[in-house]
Amino acid sequence: MTQQEIARIRKAAKQSARHGHRNDTLIIMMFRHALRVGEAVDLRWEQVDLKRAELHVTRLKNGRPSTHPLDSITMRALGRLRKNYSQTPYLFVTDQNLPLSCRTARHIIAQAGKAADLPFTIHPHMLRHSTGFYLANKGIDTRAIQANMGHSNINTTVIYTAMDASRFNNFWR
Repeated sequence: MTQQEIARIRKAAKQSARHGHRNDTLIIMMFRHALRVGEAVDLRWEQVDLKRAELHVTRLKNGRPSTHPLDSITMRALGRLRKNYSQTPYLFVTDQNLPLSCRTARHIIAQAGKAADLPFTIHPHMLRHSTGFYLANKGIDTRAIQANMGHSNINTTVIYTAMDASRFNNFWR
């Protein structure tokens, strides 16, 4: 998905009736940190260091854990989320302060895509892929993208760099 499409689903998520801020923050976190749906719903406050602006990411599928910096937008979103849902160790919770299920997170993201009137159905893993393509298109080193996404094997990461023809632009100048 493009940055504009992600902005549209975030806006749609914010406008959801009960948990707009939580839903938007879920999308922000999944995109900016290339989280799988299971990684997102398992996030605990002990993994977030608001003083140092860091997120400690534990990866699934034998991925490598890493520590990511938190930007100011994400910091503000997390600060507000913490105030709204302070009675739980999990970042993303239901009305009963139980962690969101993967199924619920998938539903939230699919509904945001519908509400954003995107011409295609979206699912959470599209946010992760969008992160890889976004970083590759910015010219970020493939090894850095690999570490950011927690890939154990570089071959999993190169799919994001293979699509960008502009990487050849300055070869003969």
